[in-house]
Amino acid sequence: MLQEFRNFIAKGNVMDMAVGIIIGAAFTAIVQSVVHDLINPIVGLFTGGIDFTDQYVVLAGSVPEGSSLEIARESGASIFAYGSFLMAVVNFLIIAFVVFLLVKGVNRIKEAAMREEDSAAPAETKPAGPSQLDVLLEIRDSLKR
Repeated sequence: MLQEFRNFIAKGNVMDMAVGIIIGAAFTAIVQSVVHDLINPIVGLFTGGIDFTDQYVVLAGSVPEGSSLEIARESGASIFAYGSFLMAVVNFLIIAFVVFLLVKGVNRIKEAAMREEDSAAPAETKPAGPSQLDVLLEIRDSLKR
């Protein structure tokens, strides 16, 4: 069983996936910073300074008026945190757009490499003599005569 596990881990796909997960985790921190530090203030300008991350509706329980989302969650009240959800959607859209750009860039590089390989490959030359079909046709014609 240990050998089977070692073979599984040694496969290239597993290692590629592990690298992707690690890079994805690091990338998530960058996206969260972009949303929190850059996008939220801009959205706040257009919405009159409202910070969506702390927007919620109290469904049950009591929360002091004007409390932050963290305090509302700690109070044990049932809350509907739509602001956090909106920021999660914004995070997702940013990540999806960046992944789209990455895939598009990789595809362009692959296409350029394929074109370069095609232009660098020597053109196939025809054999110097007649083809097998030509020889057979010539034999047939000579037998008819």
